[in-house]
Amino acid sequence: MSDVFGTGGIRERVLAGWAAAPVRFREDANAEEDLALGGYLDRVVVELAQNAADAAVRAGVPGRVQFSLRSGTLVVSNTGAPLTAEGVESLATLRASAKRDDSESAVGRFGVGFSAVLAVTDEPVILSRTGGVRFSRQDSAAAVAGLQSAGLATEVRRRDGQVPVLRLPFEAEGEPPEGYDTAVILPLRDEAAAELVRRLLDEAGDALLLALPGLEWIEVDVEGSVRVLADAESRWYVQRAAGMLDENDRERLLADRPTEERSRPYWSILWALPRTAAADELPGVVHAPTPTDEPLSLPALLLATFPLDPSRRHVATGPLTDYLVEAAATAYAELLHDRAEDGADVLSLVPTGLAAGALDRALRDASLSALPGTPIVRAVEDGSLLPPRDAVVVEGSDDAFNRALAPIVRGLIGSPRHHRTALDALGIRRLELADVVDQLGSVAAAEPPAWWREIYAALSEMVTDALLRESLGTLPVPLADGRLVRGVRGLLLPGDEVPAGVLASFGEYGVRVVHPEAVHPSLERLGATPMSPRALLEDSAVRVAVEHSADADDPDVIADAVLSVVAADVSQAEGLWWLSDLVLRDADGELVPANALVIPGSDAAAVLDPEEVAPIDTAIVERYGLPAVEAIGVLSSLGTISAADVALDELPESLADLDGISDWAYDVAPDGSRFGATVGELTAVRDLDWVMDEAWPRVLELFGTSPELRRALVEPVRVVGPDDRPHGGLSYAAWWIRDRVVLEDGELLAGRADPAADPVLASFLDDAPEWTARLDPEVRTAVGLVRVVSDLDAAGVELLLDRLADPDRGVEESAILRLWSQLGTHSAYPGETPDDVRVLDGSGLTRVVSAGEAVVADAPMWLQRSDLGGFVVASGAAADGLSDLLDVPMAEEVAAGKIDGEGTAADVPDLVRELVPEAPDTWWEHEELLVDGVEVSWWVDEERRPHAATFDGLAKALAWSAGRWDQRHVIRAVLSEPDRSSELRLDATFD
Repeated sequence: MSDVFGTGGIRERVLAGWAAAPVRFREDANAEEDLALGGYLDRVVVELAQNAADAAVRAGVPGRVQFSLRSGTLVVSNTGAPLTAEGVESLATLRASAKRDDSESAVGRFGVGFSAVLAVTDEPVILSRTGGVRFSRQDSAAAVAGLQSAGLATEVRRRDGQVPVLRLPFEAEGEPPEGYDTAVILPLRDEAAAELVRRLLDEAGDALLLALPGLEWIEVDVEGSVRVLADAESRWYVQRAAGMLDENDRERLLADRPTEERSRPYWSILWALPRTAAADELPGVVHAPTPTDEPLSLPALLLATFPLDPSRRHVATGPLTDYLVEAAATAYAELLHDRAEDGADVLSLVPTGLAAGALDRALRDASLSALPGTPIVRAVEDGSLLPPRDAVVVEGSDDAFNRALAPIVRGLIGSPRHHRTALDALGIRRLELADVVDQLGSVAAAEPPAWWREIYAALSEMVTDALLRESLGTLPVPLADGRLVRGVRGLLLPGDEVPAGVLASFGEYGVRVVHPEAVHPSLERLGATPMSPRALLEDSAVRVAVEHSADADDPDVIADAVLSVVAADVSQAEGLWWLSDLVLRDADGELVPANALVIPGSDAAAVLDPEEVAPIDTAIVERYGLPAVEAIGVLSSLGTISAADVALDELPESLADLDGISDWAYDVAPDGSRFGATVGELTAVRDLDWVMDEAWPRVLELFGTSPELRRALVEPVRVVGPDDRPHGGLSYAAWWIRDRVVLEDGELLAGRADPAADPVLASFLDDAPEWTARLDPEVRTAVGLVRVVSDLDAAGVELLLDRLADPDRGVEESAILRLWSQLGTHSAYPGETPDDVRVLDGSGLTRVVSAGEAVVADAPMWLQRSDLGGFVVASGAAADGLSDLLDVPMAEEVAAGKIDGEGTAADVPDLVRELVPEAPDTWWEHEELLVDGVEVSWWVDEERRPHAATFDGLAKALAWSAGRWDQRHVIRAVLSEPDRSSELRLDATFD
């Protein structure tokens, strides 16, 4: 076997050096181990591909390489320059390289990459057209042992028999496969090595071809499964940059680099973006130009001739790296520009977020310095590319609105929300939507209404966003009268329901109607109101026109405009009380507010004071119809005004003209305080103060025949105090009539006896006029006529008490007892208590005494105590009420009611307890029964024990003690006639 590469001489020199200085053996072993197990641990595929690319470049031929893994052996065949003696020496010299004089296209450096094979094999073989060479751990160990050097033996022993493999080449026989110039044969060490090779071959992709421009074709054959890599640039958008450092740059940038590296002043950069989603996934690391461990967060593949540290895994820091970072940033900006020119959206390629490492941060920062000056964003107006520093975005604007704004906002570009971070990273100027909208009124003031409609159409999507609607608050809008106003809210959108002539009539009063050619649905979303009759009538300018119609140049025009709208649908005027201020012509042609006009021949005309109202011109009624003129306040009967949630301490403007409304509010408010009190629903009858005195009979009949008037009169209001407790109160109409309607005798109608009043009560009250008998009973009660005591108000109660205290009146006992029971439970109290009161006189009649000479007897036994004074008699709550009403003490408050002596206990007869089960078992008999020293026939003490001195007294004592006063007569019969027991028992069966 011929030694064409002089491997024997290389071995002799290496072995001699080791023998002479075993420390050199140690250094070579350590260096090879560091490379094989460190920087080149998983780079065998990349390094062999790199060697193949360099061979193709040196030979000037297309690079082709085949990786074939079969039966535990990896064979890597390539085209290109064959193996040379210099190359073999380079392989066997870890720090030397056969490539130092190669062109700038060579990728491999310093001859150390081949050491990557030691991660998977101990017996690498290289076969070339010019010869072969092999390396062997076993043969190298034998060669070292053959030196019989004690020093080397010690070093080998320290290394557990491990020796350098690649320092001792051996000749080898064989030929590379047909079509290839060189083949590297790697018998794999074990299954772990085979698994590593399979993974590395599986990871090989387009990045490998892009990193090694000398290769145009790679075939990967794993146990017969073949995959070919070729034409990588058809799947990637590529941007290249390259150059050679001049003498000055070499001195400045390479001063800290190794000698071998300083001899190669070439640099190159390649950025690549996948053309389709199906392209290989980005590796996420920097290639220099083969993969490093430097992370890369940019969404692209970067291949650059960055200097590496000794581990070959990381980019070395220094001026050369800084120079290449700037060059890479410039190339990246050019790549994005090219992609943008092709129509791609490149904002997703702009660096955002956090950097993945120091080099990545430097690349990102440099890119963000280069990109703002690079045309990469597209102008909305003409589609041209702009550098970000010349571009602006409108915050919140969408594509449609951007297109509308583009002619007037220079440099406007789109601003999708998902690109917001990228736009900010590029420093693109942002304009607030509200500011742009506000400026539209100045820059586009001369634009026609149709142009504005296009603007509003462009806002169709944006107006659905509540936050954006706030920013559009000052949007300019052209009006039908030629003005351009800012702000949409409150504007009226013209429609077919309101005639153009009506709009023209109101225009001079400030009714703001959008120009018909500018109308768009977006305006309604922004607060404009569709032009319905109701919307027009509610417009503040229309109200101003109505309220000042008397001062208008032509009041009839305003009247015609309002009545035309109302006549179309009278329900549109409901609740708009101020329409009654509209002036119309009366029968004499004078201008009179609608609320002071009446329909000729109507009830209103008959009952209201002609000094206050006038008949309307009948031509107006004929033209617009009776419902229309009534809807704005012209009266055919009495009118009403309604209001909701009325605060009594701040009455609404709609109620301000009601006579005495503030006094009513005070009277119905809880405890007389209006503050914090409210009425949920209030309907008031207006113009009661205009009713003629002689017309009240007819007016009150109207209340009974009109459901609306009737409700406004008879239904009480519900007043809620500040403590949220509800209270009932008189309606405004009932209050006003009770307080202010005076009959011919000069006295109020209220407080008189109702035609259906209790005769006893009526005898103490003034008679109501005969015509009141024709009124609805509820109307009579509402206006203050009294049918029963509970109808009396405080003034009525005071009047009744005064008349009861009149000594010239004869009042029977039965009448006073009925009145006392009703007065005692009535809630109305006069302001002052009476000086004199009527009491029983014991003869079936009554008499009047000073209040200080009367007591209230709430139990029958007190009636035996004539020593206490005159008696006012009632029971239970009525007695307490009378005591308060009359300011008369209860009997027990002036007498102790203490029994003198004990009495003799006796059993209550069985029949009594049978007929009245509540009766006690025992009673106390007295020969003479004295209470507080006064003789009585019976008494019940504080412990409800009955005491008696007579049969009649015993019956009453037992009945009162049992709480069955109604059974006193039955008990007396049992006690006085015991032979009637059977009869009484049978009668009780039917009780």
